[in-house]
Amino acid sequence: MAQKGVQLDRETFSCSICLDLLKDPVATPCGHSYCMNCIKSFWDEEDKKKVHSCPQCRQTFTPRPVLLKNTMLAVLVEELKKTGLQAAPADHCYAGPEDVACDVCTGRKLKALKSCLVCVVSYCEQHLQPHYDVAQLKKHKLVDPSNKLQEKICSRHDEVMKMFCRTDQQCICYLCSVDEHKGHDTVSAAAERTERQRELEVSRQNIQQRIQDREKDVKLLQQEVEAINRSADKAVEDSEEIFTELIRLMEKRRSDVKQQVRSQQETEVSGVRELEEKLQQEITELKRKDAELMKLSHTEDHTQFLHNYSSLSPLSESTESSSINIRPLRYFEDVTAAVSEVRDKLQDVLREKWTNISQTVTDVDVLLSNSQPEPKTRAGFLKYSREITLDPNTAHTKLLLSEGNRKATVIGKQQSYSSHPDRFTDRWQVLSRESLTGRCYWEVEWRGGGVDVAVTYKNISRAGDESEFGYNDKSWMLDCRKTCYKFWFNNNQTPVSGPQSSRVGVFLDHSAGILSFYSVSETMTLLHRVQTTFTQPLYAGLGFYFPVGSTAEFCKLK
Repeated sequence: MAQKGVQLDRETFSCSICLDLLKDPVATPCGHSYCMNCIKSFWDEEDKKKVHSCPQCRQTFTPRPVLLKNTMLAVLVEELKKTGLQAAPADHCYAGPEDVACDVCTGRKLKALKSCLVCVVSYCEQHLQPHYDVAQLKKHKLVDPSNKLQEKICSRHDEVMKMFCRTDQQCICYLCSVDEHKGHDTVSAAAERTERQRELEVSRQNIQQRIQDREKDVKLLQQEVEAINRSADKAVEDSEEIFTELIRLMEKRRSDVKQQVRSQQETEVSGVRELEEKLQQEITELKRKDAELMKLSHTEDHTQFLHNYSSLSPLSESTESSSINIRPLRYFEDVTAAVSEVRDKLQDVLREKWTNISQTVTDVDVLLSNSQPEPKTRAGFLKYSREITLDPNTAHTKLLLSEGNRKATVIGKQQSYSSHPDRFTDRWQVLSRESLTGRCYWEVEWRGGGVDVAVTYKNISRAGDESEFGYNDKSWMLDCRKTCYKFWFNNNQTPVSGPQSSRVGVFLDHSAGILSFYSVSETMTLLHRVQTTFTQPLYAGLGFYFPVGSTAEFCKLK
């Protein structure tokens, strides 16, 4: 009768003590099987305790059991040894593309369990067994399976590389050490490993310390985020209350601005349309005239051609368009910038800034041909004059403000100004309260060793070297001394020539990106002009180098 194959493996008939196939198998009273010699040796060790146990289930026996050979099991084990009747390994026991295969297996190879550094061979569990049984093989060095065993073999001498050349920083075999590496600083690979292991541990300690430091930093950053969020939430809440009040106070001016802008818009558009209509009429007339000339050019009769040519009417006078210069990019944006200025004291802003807003609206001029370019005379500049005052919240504590905050004087005693984030702390400087957009002109009268006449963005630093006018990309500065002028921007100096004067005029066309400095006396002389693109509203600034007594004042021009 056909016999079904029973799936058995080596472990079923192995001794749990020696892990080999059973030899002279015996069974303990609890039912577990062992080699006769293995269990006897195990119990011999336990004789001192006078209690004997099963190595697997730990059941104890008193007295020591008498062991008899299990002949049926012994015969079965011997038959298995002869026939090799063992269950085929499961699929997961075979080596895949990413596994280390047994070098001894033929056919489909099993996964390697260990690699021998002496044999330079990888073994599966079955073929590895001699390394556990044979005394000479037990001395071999077994490691986890590796595909890189050949890298451990010297390609020159076909020997295992057990040494390390510190001179050439490479692994070598013993023959290399007495051959091409003779006289080099060589040590065993194990000794070098020990040294490198110590270095590795130091590196790990450093890394772990850095991890701890970074974790602390992360925790601090997380706390900072929480603080930022709390502060932001509070600022939003407070701002909502402030802006609610501001909206109510701004309602009146809002409608006025809208009306002025629309009125100016209508005026400018009307002017453009009128000129456009004239040009279209001229184009139509020119096209008609061109068609008439083309027809005449095709007249074959010479006499008729000359007769008609002499009777041609002259062209009408052309509309002068060469002076049309469309203002690039910006029209009413300056209005938006002016209206966007919101300050804590809204009543003062509405009183002082309304004229500025209104002036900004009327300054909008799409066709520059209808307006004048940069003025040539002082009277022309005065049309754009602005009354400028200094902001006490920005003044260095060694500056005294007077004359309605139009004048700054360097003094030896610090002023008792309140702490404010806008205050300059390292440079004797101060900014205007008013922001500057559109076309503006102002004059500075100075006395003493010298003064810096500057324009700057509001976000200029308030401390350190980067806070000094002209030493960054946020400010433009004319350095005025008794003997010379110098222009500074982004820490770059430009010598300036011109007549010395105690009064300096500044003209700003924010939209056109023009900033001009003039020496003002009986005449106006251009000292330096900047052509750039301003991306934010500007503020006038005054700075001083020389101490006590130096003064600078924004002049009243109206």
